[in-house]
Amino acid sequence: MRIHEVLSGKGSQDVVTIKPDATVRELIALLAKHNIGALVVSTDGSTVDGIVSERDVVRRLHELEAVVDLPVSDIMTADVQTCTGDASVHELMKVMTERRFRHLPVVADGRLTGIVSIGDVVKHRMSELEFERDQLDHYVHGA
Repeated sequence: MRIHEVLSGKGSQDVVTIKPDATVRELIALLAKHNIGALVVSTDGSTVDGIVSERDVVRRLHELEAVVDLPVSDIMTADVQTCTGDASVHELMKVMTERRFRHLPVVADGRLTGIVSIGDVVKHRMSELEFERDQLDHYVHGA
């Protein structure tokens, strides 16, 4: 199973991005509006300059209450792990677990094509397991 299959099963193919000079307050508003946990930071909407999550906000908020007025670039992760649509789901699960990532941007030829969350991966994997269970049940009990 490949990541492009996970992306095709998502409700929307749109990736919400935010510019590095936007404020953390704007970031929080976008996270809430789209009910998501992370945004890709991009100056042009198609390249990956960073990634920023609600965890990044909370960690900085603990240190500095005025974090909401800072630019996103101050709290984002600039060294972003990405994957391609051809990456296997199992490889991605391993990376996400070992490196404790909840979101990974998907790129093709250096351009942002999607974002996959741990929830997307788990949902897709559960669907696979249910299908396998149904197939085994059908085999064991006959048609």
